[in-house]
Amino acid sequence: MKKTIRIAVVALALALVATACSSSDSDSEGFGEVKVGVENAYTPFNFIEDGEAQGFDYDIWAEICNRISCEPTFVEAGWPAVIEETGQGVYDTAADGISITEERKEVVDFSDAYMTTIQKLMVRTNEDRFGNVADFQGGDYTLGTQVGTTNYELGAELVGEDRIAAFDQFGVAVQALIAGDVDAVIIDDVAGQGYQGANADQTRLLADDLQSDPLGFIFPKGSELTAAVNTAIADMKSDGTMDDLIKEWFIDFGS
Repeated sequence: MKKTIRIAVVALALALVATACSSSDSDSEGFGEVKVGVENAYTPFNFIEDGEAQGFDYDIWAEICNRISCEPTFVEAGWPAVIEETGQGVYDTAADGISITEERKEVVDFSDAYMTTIQKLMVRTNEDRFGNVADFQGGDYTLGTQVGTTNYELGAELVGEDRIAAFDQFGVAVQALIAGDVDAVIIDDVAGQGYQGANADQTRLLADDLQSDPLGFIFPKGSELTAAVNTAIADMKSDGTMDDLIKEWFIDFGS
């Protein structure tokens, strides 16, 4: 009997050591491959130029994974389906300048905000029929935006859905503005600056600030990545890395 107990105790001790080693090995391996959903059509967050995928989202996730030991794999995803799909676990996370809203929190978990944007109206450079949002609201003008965005929701509040032309991608909305098919585009200021950089002689942003939106990355509910990414975001803000990335992609980009 004593021998049996002694063997059982030894076996238990070995099991505990093995478990501890396994846990340590797992921790040292980090998170492995992380599938990041991106639209590849939202300059300067993520876009394709000369066949090369690039943008803020690519750089920030490379930095995040460097800090939390993971390997980002970027997967092209449609908007706004990427939110629902991330909630279903199709992607480990998604990055697309996604505004943090209570409605979306019902589907996915959000990281802490990594930056805040302000919604504005983009117009053609030579626009002289209206100079502010109030004048735009009072006229019979058409507003372009992207489907499934907080920009669309705010635009509907400002002018009503009957005056909105909704596009699958912001880039298409901007091109519609340049072509004269819409009279303005409601867009986040940081994205607007990116599109301005690509069309510097054809578009500008009106001065009026419409609405402030915090942006975060999204994860399936209960993902262990969320807390780790929050730590990385806090560290990047503290050591200046976040400011450097924002300056590179939203201030200097296209200038």
